[in-house]
Amino acid sequence: MTTTYAALLRGINVSGHKKVPMPELRTVLGELGHTRIATHLQSGNAVFQSDGEDEGALAAELERALHERFGFPVDCIVRGGDYLAAVADACPYPAAELEGKQLHVTYYDRPVEEERFASLDAQAFLPEAFRIGDRCLYLYAPEGLGRSKLAEALARPRLSKGLTATTRNWNTVAKLVEMTRV
Repeated sequence: MTTTYAALLRGINVSGHKKVPMPELRTVLGELGHTRIATHLQSGNAVFQSDGEDEGALAAELERALHERFGFPVDCIVRGGDYLAAVADACPYPAAELEGKQLHVTYYDRPVEEERFASLDAQAFLPEAFRIGDRCLYLYAPEGLGRSKLAEALARPRLSKGLTATTRNWNTVAKLVEMTRV
């Protein structure tokens, strides 16, 4: 059965480092046998169709291929379109009322327990807030991610240790849902 997936690459094309041109990303995905490939923005978002059913295996295969092509490691998370839609639908914040830069989703490679963040004094960061979802974290940052003290705290090594994570603003979340519905 063919499934539509999104590949979310972490930390590429930032300040001229770890350059992965989107045409080459599309080529790599095609060489892996995937079809109906499209990219969104330059920050590492690709949609493709595959007969593969294991998201982790698809991500590992893409990571290996990217490392071979570009000579540096690139963490990838692969998620099916149904999952992306479910994450958007489960958002605990009023997405329709917010600007895309105010709401973010951090996707994780595995489930994350709320206990991981228990040491964080969430009240100290108000009005910023976060909620844990299905292999994701929703972040409300009214001033945007770049100015978010809560985002900075959530990314600290002791809280993110052992996880692969990548964050997308709500505009990108919505666009990926749209792209995977085709």
